Amino acid sequence: MAFEGLSTRLQNVFSKLRGKGKVSEDDVAQAMREVRLALLEADVNFKVVKDFIAKVKEKSVGKEVMDSFTPGMVIIDIVNKELTELMGGSQAKLAKANKPPTVIMMVGLQGAGKTTTSGKLAKLLQKQNHRPLLVAGDIYRPAAIKQLQILGEQINAPVFTMGDQTSPVEIAKQGLQHAKDNGNDYVIIDTAGRLHVDEELMEELRQIHANVKPDEVLLVVDSMTGQDAVNVAEHFNSSLELTGVVLTKLDGDTRGGAALSVKAVTGCPIKFATLGEKLDAMEPFHPERMASRILGMGDMLSLIEKAQSNIDADKAKEMERKMRNAEFTFEDFLEQMDQVKKLGPIDQILDMIPGMGNMKQMKDIKVDDKQMGRIEAIVHSMTTQEKQNPDMINHSRRKRIAVGSGTSLAEVNRLIKQFDEMRRMMKQFSDMMGPKGGKNKAMKQLKSMGKGMKFPFR
Repeated sequence: MAFEGLSTRLQNVFSKLRGKGKVSEDDVAQAMREVRLALLEADVNFKVVKDFIAKVKEKSVGKEVMDSFTPGMVIIDIVNKELTELMGGSQAKLAKANKPPTVIMMVGLQGAGKTTTSGKLAKLLQKQNHRPLLVAGDIYRPAAIKQLQILGEQINAPVFTMGDQTSPVEIAKQGLQHAKDNGNDYVIIDTAGRLHVDEELMEELRQIHANVKPDEVLLVVDSMTGQDAVNVAEHFNSSLELTGVVLTKLDGDTRGGAALSVKAVTGCPIKFATLGEKLDAMEPFHPERMASRILGMGDMLSLIEKAQSNIDADKAKEMERKMRNAEFTFEDFLEQMDQVKKLGPIDQILDMIPGMGNMKQMKDIKVDDKQMGRIEAIVHSMTTQEKQNPDMINHSRRKRIAVGSGTSLAEVNRLIKQFDEMRRMMKQFSDMMGPKGGKNKAMKQLKSMGKGMKFPFR
């Protein structure tokens, strides 16, 4: 998870403040020292850290905070708001031309992920019913044009190319004309990068900019480069007047310094973040939601949006009916797993649920693709009858399923046992919510049921 080290450190600091009925100036000073260290270790720019701590400290030692009923919570709220402001305050949306097409120029160093990010942005725009055209303007990197064409095929988006013998400026001009002639409302120009910032690269980018007059100049930076990402952003911004930043690999083992520094240092808003290798693993950057995630408060809005865009509503209703009537089978379970996988990695989903990200037992859960694959293999090794009627799976059938799925008998037994427990729990919950139960009774029984619950299929 992005910011994992920073998030853990900050949550430890604030757990101490939460437990205090009264907070002194010394308590605030000690907490701010720890926050300062946590931010510096996360590779946040030194000047940014200094300004951030000064603002938080100033607001935290006021009389209304010290005398409040829950001073610890008020200070956490102040930090949350300042973190949000540090990353831009509110979502910075993509510009839109008064007259289509909107031209987006993708720039950055080689290896930051410009070409893949161009494909991801095109897919995101397609979801919003736009018709983007990808323009292959990187004629220097071997296979860059081919890579963009493959990405275009994968998402069914047109790619304009003139090969690697025409100048990038001409390719950009002709690509824009092609978009106008063919009704594309967005043009995404993938430009060349270098291993470092140099004048030759900048001059070529300035010429492209002068000829196509882009509505957006998005700098693609690798989050994992830490403070270097901010230095790169400064160089590009001084030459090209960036309109926004895309942070890639924000799901990697990153300390998060770039995300917390780049807006403050350059003034350029972070418009998008990529959180995985899949082409749909890109989302608009919401500073308030990211601040909430860092402080362990979850991000339910993003989770709801993911669910709405990825989960079939009719299938969900039918699944809910089956659960309520205890008709849930292993076939339904496979379908449910498929729906959950569309939301993204389980650990990212847990991070979005308030309180889940910093619970020790949740941190210990590692649900990776291999584990999901083993569960699927077990279910696929069952006959149609066995999937529809799990009660018929006796010992000999379980042995056969274990051999067929390449797993152990113990794993098969554990899956079937936990599946039974899950079905029984669904039935109990359904009965509680019935006409005789009601909400209060349901909540009481839910609490008692929840005490012994474990994460399924561990």
